Amino acid sequence: MHRLVKQTLATGAVLAALAACGTDTRDHAAPHRTPTQAAPTRAAVPAPPRKKPVHGLPGMPPVLDPRDVYAADRPNKLSPVVKDFPSRVYVPNTESDTVSVIDPKTYRIIETIHVGRQPQHVVPSWDMKTLWVNNNRGHTLTPIDPSTGKAGKPVEVHDPYNLYFTPNGKYAVVMASLDRELVFRDPHTMERRKTVPVTCYGVNHADFSLDGRYFIVSCEFSGELLKVDTEKMKVVGQQKLPFRGAMPQDVKISPDGKRFYVADMMADGMWVLDGDTFGKPKLIPTGKGTHGLYVSRDSREMYVSNRGEGTISVWDFAQDKVTKKWRLPDGGSPDMGGVSADGKVLWLSGRYDAEVYAIDTRTGTQLARIKVGSGPHGLAVYPQPGRYSLGHTGIFR
Repeated sequence: MHRLVKQTLATGAVLAALAACGTDTRDHAAPHRTPTQAAPTRAAVPAPPRKKPVHGLPGMPPVLDPRDVYAADRPNKLSPVVKDFPSRVYVPNTESDTVSVIDPKTYRIIETIHVGRQPQHVVPSWDMKTLWVNNNRGHTLTPIDPSTGKAGKPVEVHDPYNLYFTPNGKYAVVMASLDRELVFRDPHTMERRKTVPVTCYGVNHADFSLDGRYFIVSCEFSGELLKVDTEKMKVVGQQKLPFRGAMPQDVKISPDGKRFYVADMMADGMWVLDGDTFGKPKLIPTGKGTHGLYVSRDSREMYVSNRGEGTISVWDFAQDKVTKKWRLPDGGSPDMGGVSADGKVLWLSGRYDAEVYAIDTRTGTQLARIKVGSGPHGLAVYPQPGRYSLGHTGIFR
């Protein structure tokens, strides 16, 4: 009995000692405390910031990530609509009235499609089922079936310099540059729905806000910017760029949706402005003849083509500066284009050199230089990731 009592007391003492030391592995690293010390309160782990809902344009597909406009554009994230389309690069040759079709695997032209007068851009439709060739001086749009590469019957559309689609897919928006009009049309038949006259000259490029409720338009020949209410189809803002002889070109929104970038070929850089306030923009030098703007597949960088000096500047969104500049080894005139579906190759037309450049997006190395027709302009790499197209050479969300 004595032995049992002693054993019980001894076991109790051991348990008490263990309890005092703390046997839970989470406490092994805790500092020694005297019995009078209270255990410090653990700091609460902050919850991740909640994504604020985006009240988008009625009928627009929901925004995937309010912190990244390009969340749907990740490498090879192809929509079921386009996943079986052959990968091609479609190059409109403005002075040859043709579209050169390049196989990106072999870097060879596999077909030449004859289209209307002065084709400027090849534009993916909102539903991504059709590529529209903008025959600016021919006053037509030529449809191409990207599943077969075959052209269809041209549709009469006056002065189609460039083409966009509202984020809800309700309208096509023709940039009638010389007519000084924004023409809202049926996205399938291209029948005119509303004509919006503008007082600036040379409407040509645009991009839409995160919520799709407005878009910013560049006016090349008068050096101005427009802000347009998408739903009302009405110009709600207009400003002259603060640079004599300004010639704004491509327009792109930042991944976080807070800023718009506007390439300017005469100011040799990009204008950066807040689209919501539409306040005074700031000029960021990038290179001579700044022209095209293309966002990387990870939304971290933007490739800026400098047509006047044969270079591509790489803009880092987080660092808010140009971090690299790639120079084409034999010079050139890099203009408009797009990024491959896997994000590894940047394709650009050589506007004044009748050629196309394929550039490695990791190193800036020129992978190929392909001879095409005369005056190559707004080429489209297709297919690309995304749920729907906003137009131009491929703006996907």
